[in-house]
Amino acid sequence: MTDLPMTVDDDALALDRYAREVGLEYRAPGALLDRDPDAIEPILGLAGVRFAQYGFLPEPYRGDLDVPAGIAEVARTCLGGVITCERFAYGDAGVMLASPGPSLSGGVIEAIADPEQYDRYWTRVAKPATHTFFALTEPNKGSAVMELETTLRRAPGGDGWLLNGEKRYIGNGSRAPVGVVFCRRAPGPLGIEAVLVDTDAPGFSATPLPMMGLRGARISRLRFDNVHIGPSDLLGAHLKPSRRGLRGALHILYRFRPGIAAMALGCTLAACDYLRQQRPALSKMDRLRLDGLLDRVFAIRRLTYQVAIDVDAGDVNVARIGAIKAQAAAIAEAATLLVAELLGPGALIEHEWLEKVYRDVRAFELMEGTTNLHRLAVYQGLRKNTYLPE
Repeated sequence: MTDLPMTVDDDALALDRYAREVGLEYRAPGALLDRDPDAIEPILGLAGVRFAQYGFLPEPYRGDLDVPAGIAEVARTCLGGVITCERFAYGDAGVMLASPGPSLSGGVIEAIADPEQYDRYWTRVAKPATHTFFALTEPNKGSAVMELETTLRRAPGGDGWLLNGEKRYIGNGSRAPVGVVFCRRAPGPLGIEAVLVDTDAPGFSATPLPMMGLRGARISRLRFDNVHIGPSDLLGAHLKPSRRGLRGALHILYRFRPGIAAMALGCTLAACDYLRQQRPALSKMDRLRLDGLLDRVFAIRRLTYQVAIDVDAGDVNVARIGAIKAQAAAIAEAATLLVAELLGPGALIEHEWLEKVYRDVRAFELMEGTTNLHRLAVYQGLRKNTYLPE
């Protein structure tokens, strides 16, 4: 496990030390969740899982979290998210994604909720073992936010709205009591809305999907059949149409992508360390191949941390963020291939942990946009001369 790739303040260093320590506790529970994704109870007492739920909450809702306040505050930044994602994923990415907490929906609440919605959401998430979901992706349109087919129509009598449609590949969708759903109330970009949905509402249903990797995240399909949405559940109704809905989706997606890259890098470094533990005496050629891969890993890692620092400073460069996420996902796959090859024939049969991480890392290509979309963003950034820093 390596040090941070750049100089950061004392609170960020403290967060890194804490996340390193508690993230290592994820290995054994990760194997359990891989075998039984519903075996969530044994992980709830882990320090890192408690931190994943309460450490990312605003201070008034955080409760008696047994970490210094500075650590929790820096965890809520993009840099803090990158540090936490990398260190926890080094232990096990599946446990991290299966943990209770605000997920991406909390970022939407931070961006567009009114004070009543803000308090209601965070008060609920602060209850023990409370999962949430962020429902954007659809079976026919993927995460193309401009092409949403889930609809929000005025209810008979004008008392709120009715939500209809389907979402797919939604993390913790079948175990969360509350989440944010993106839908369309009118044509065009200004017709996109975000609504709070209680999973106890009539007409809501959720089904876990069979997964190859990251099974503990309980990726699910959600269906909405005339789910009633009250006026107080329409997020950002106090804002102009241009400042809610679509803005809420993009606000959190851009800021969460560096975290996806960090998760991929955490798994990559764990796989490389596993190889060195299992084969401490590599041949010269094999050592050169591993060192060459690690050179690429450390370059991507430094860029990931720099992008996170830039985001916290208000510089959200979509093309650079997407490029780094795509490169991190690719290097994670390349690392597991190399490690399996260097451990010899039958490595994925003989090494249970390696076989698991080999499956897990292939999910990162699909999370927060596939590589072809990020390549298009890079092209557009280069064409407009906005990709590279001034």
